[in-house]
Amino acid sequence: MSDLLALARDLDARDPLASHLDAFVEAPGVAAYLDGNSLGRPLRELPDRLAAFVREDWGTRLIRSWDEQWMDLPTELGDRIGRVALGAAAGQTVVADSTTVLLYKLMRAAVDAQAGRAEIVIEEGNFPTDRFVAEGIAAERGMTLRWIAADQIAGVQVADIEAVVNENTALVVLSHVDYRSGALADMRAITDAVHEAGGLVLWDLCHSVGVIPTELDACGVDLAVGCTYKYLNGGPGSPAFAYVNARHHGVLRQPIQGWMGAGDVFAMGSAYAPAGGIRQFISGTPPVLGMLAMQGMLDLIEAASIGAVREKSKTLTGLAVQAFDEELAPLGVRLLSPRDAAQRGGHVTIGHPDFAEVTKTLWADGVIPDFRFPDGIRLGLSPLSTSHEEVLSGVLAVRDALG
Repeated sequence: MSDLLALARDLDARDPLASHLDAFVEAPGVAAYLDGNSLGRPLRELPDRLAAFVREDWGTRLIRSWDEQWMDLPTELGDRIGRVALGAAAGQTVVADSTTVLLYKLMRAAVDAQAGRAEIVIEEGNFPTDRFVAEGIAAERGMTLRWIAADQIAGVQVADIEAVVNENTALVVLSHVDYRSGALADMRAITDAVHEAGGLVLWDLCHSVGVIPTELDACGVDLAVGCTYKYLNGGPGSPAFAYVNARHHGVLRQPIQGWMGAGDVFAMGSAYAPAGGIRQFISGTPPVLGMLAMQGMLDLIEAASIGAVREKSKTLTGLAVQAFDEELAPLGVRLLSPRDAAQRGGHVTIGHPDFAEVTKTLWADGVIPDFRFPDGIRLGLSPLSTSHEEVLSGVLAVRDALG
């Protein structure tokens, strides 16, 4: 164990992003926060940002702020997320609703644009929201779901996609990073395989945005949706974003026709006429308050660079795997994530029959991972707010809780 501690401290000493650790609120009584892949820590500057918003943008400018800044915030913030984290040119990303609502909008728009194709392809272990929305749309549109049975650790592979897509495939829905194992999918190769069959692909970026450099434009991605409360630290319930490649603008038509997505919002027209470009994918009033917290995190990511964030993610998860090998594997714990850092995202999952009770013990002791049914603990390691020594202390706490 002394060698692991020395390694963790050496990695921290050489960490070019270490100066950012103090940018986050320190939670009293929390010894190790290993759930940043589920809910990111708030930034220390956030209370001042919120206070200034209440005092000035809302409190002083009042409704004038809609004309002065808020109307354009969904697309301006979308462009910024696209530039900083998604490899997306301006005009293709918008911050709007919840992840669920945006998944519905883009899935419905995609299948409706694929006349004559009657199948939606999705992995059987994908996040419940993605599966539930796909099931609902299939029922609404009289379509068939084709399920991919992928390896639970390695995740969806190109061969899995090639085996199921065909001339009847309308849409393929996949997660870029598997929410269970952390497996990182080959976005470019899979997107190419779907396009070869004439289908469209929608990527769920919830567990990759802000931690994995993503090149949506370069990979030819059609559609993507991601949340902002994980690695973008937008806070509980912060709105999601949608990406629609420019080649689909004017072709895809979103199904929830709200006034904020109209071409002339204040015309109060008798019929819906959509705005041009990505703005038509807005429906109701933008959640302005929910867009505040993530702006500070985007500042940090841009200053650090998403590439540097990814490199630290690899060393954090690499240390977690090494500590697993030395301290947890001898206790019968299983590694449920890929060993190769290039094949995994920002979390490492481990399994043991006693982990439901172990998680309760850890939380009581101020060590906060999360539990995933049936017997997995996820170690979610957000690079800008997590040190290597914190990761090691969390793994050792798991060892101690197992007895």
